[in-house]
Amino acid sequence: MRAATIVDGRIEVADRPDPEPQDGQLLVRVRAAGLNGADILQVAGNYPAPPGIPADIPGLEFAGEVVACGRRAGRFEPGDRVMALVAGGGQAELAVVHERTAMPVPEELDWTAAGGVPEVFTTAHDALFTQAGLTVGERLLVHGAAGGVGMAAVQLGVMAGARVTATVRNEHAREQISAFGVNAIAPDEFVAAGEYDVILELVGAPNLDGNLDALATGGRICVIGVGAGAKTEINLLKLMGKRGRIHGSTLRTRPIEEKAVAARLVEKMVLPGFASGDLSVPVTASFSLEEAPAAYERFRAGNKLGKIVLTMD
Repeated sequence: MRAATIVDGRIEVADRPDPEPQDGQLLVRVRAAGLNGADILQVAGNYPAPPGIPADIPGLEFAGEVVACGRRAGRFEPGDRVMALVAGGGQAELAVVHERTAMPVPEELDWTAAGGVPEVFTTAHDALFTQAGLTVGERLLVHGAAGGVGMAAVQLGVMAGARVTATVRNEHAREQISAFGVNAIAPDEFVAAGEYDVILELVGAPNLDGNLDALATGGRICVIGVGAGAKTEINLLKLMGKRGRIHGSTLRTRPIEEKAVAARLVEKMVLPGFASGDLSVPVTASFSLEEAPAAYERFRAGNKLGKIVLTMD
């Protein structure tokens, strides 16, 4: 099979052996695979794949058709359209995934859109609802809302009946994100626009002191992105005075039991939103697999709105 591979800190497209499905796994012919910030970190050598995952093939999400099923895999059949969040290896013509973490592709999504769903919508749903307990009517702030996870979080917040504010650096992108029915503002305006019951932090440490100022009493700060920095100094008296909570979360290294639960929640609570029209997958650009190096360069260039996706056809 052909695959995007990591060679000396850069992406090259090369031949790799076809994977084989083990017990409970599906072999999937990948049709599309989204790029994510974790892929950029892995290429740079800062986010290695967990044990048992291809070390040189990035890709945390994909959508495609089931080709074969391993022993004791009975939920899906060859020919079924599936998508999945994986720990790596998704940016290739073939990939394997445990059937417990795979999800059916909604009829409303084409391959390109489906390839950009699993990582961002699972991450956003888990952070907002499982971790932070966002409820109807609460005030949600999403930092870095122009990225894939940010745009997923904005839409999920609106669909759940929250009052959503989003920080977006690019003025043109703010206009587009406002169309989702949210208050899209410049990053330096979020404290004055508060208070917030839940803050989803996708930017990193520079926002944390302001987050504490803008946090409502009993509010929750969920940190899932630190691209702008991971270390800062905070005033714990602010946190205590707000009776607030700060927590962090990742998905990649969780045990399969937890990933399976996350997948079922997305299947039940998120996927119907594509049928109802409440959710969409904005795609900035798509590239063929052979153009993977260019796709990575486009991701690094920034100023994107939504997803960048590799297509395999």
